[in-house]
Amino acid sequence: MQDNVKSFGEVASGLAKSPLGIIALFIVLVYGFASLVTTFSSSLSSSEWMPLVYFLVLFPVLVLLVFAWLVSCHSGKLYGPGDYKNEENYLRMQLMAAASLAAAATHRRDSKAEEIDVSQIASSVRNAAPRYHRLEELSWKNRILWVDDRPENNIYERAAFEAVGLSFSLASSTKEALNILEHSRFAAIISDMGRHEGPREGYALLEILRNRGDQTPFFIYAGSDLPEHKLEAQQRGAQGNTNDPQELFKLVTRAVIQGKE
Repeated sequence: MQDNVKSFGEVASGLAKSPLGIIALFIVLVYGFASLVTTFSSSLSSSEWMPLVYFLVLFPVLVLLVFAWLVSCHSGKLYGPGDYKNEENYLRMQLMAAASLAAAATHRRDSKAEEIDVSQIASSVRNAAPRYHRLEELSWKNRILWVDDRPENNIYERAAFEAVGLSFSLASSTKEALNILEHSRFAAIISDMGRHEGPREGYALLEILRNRGDQTPFFIYAGSDLPEHKLEAQQRGAQGNTNDPQELFKLVTRAVIQGKE
């Protein structure tokens, strides 16, 4: 008996490490109490038995419906760090993403810019990283097309995304991007604005895609963060316009997460 209690304690301790395990532990405990009531309450009348019978019958159905809703709408929240193959890799992933975002912010800002908010960077990474609970499984839902004729300017930004499980295809022109999109699908597209093809080539690519009926989330990552430029990008069908790597990280990861759910 003592061994059984000890074994149950070890199992419970393991389950309590993730949201999914806590749900399973809760179900076991509820059914355990219900079984005890059923076993030791033989003196109950039929009217007193009925609520218990209804509970035992309907509870599994309710649990199944709630679980189906969680899996379909909030799957990323069901996993904790312990669900990764290696918890150390999980922590390293977050550190790498945060460091890359900090480097990207430093790279894009001049000496007169305000100090980088490290806590905000950490929050952005923390909110995004747990959702990529199957980092080894790459598909179009993990891939981003980045269109920029100077890809060396975005090394740190890409490193931050890659640290949370995303991968990239690069294009240096609108024509090359369209050729890639004819054969591949992506979770999101990031584009600069001015390229050697023209000063507003980001919008040129966006217009072609939207005219084709392609609704892939599209983000402009350029030198301007003015409200009027954000509004124009939205009116043209883009999901965001920014010159801030932290904001880009939040916008794109949110779009990718929504695409997976």
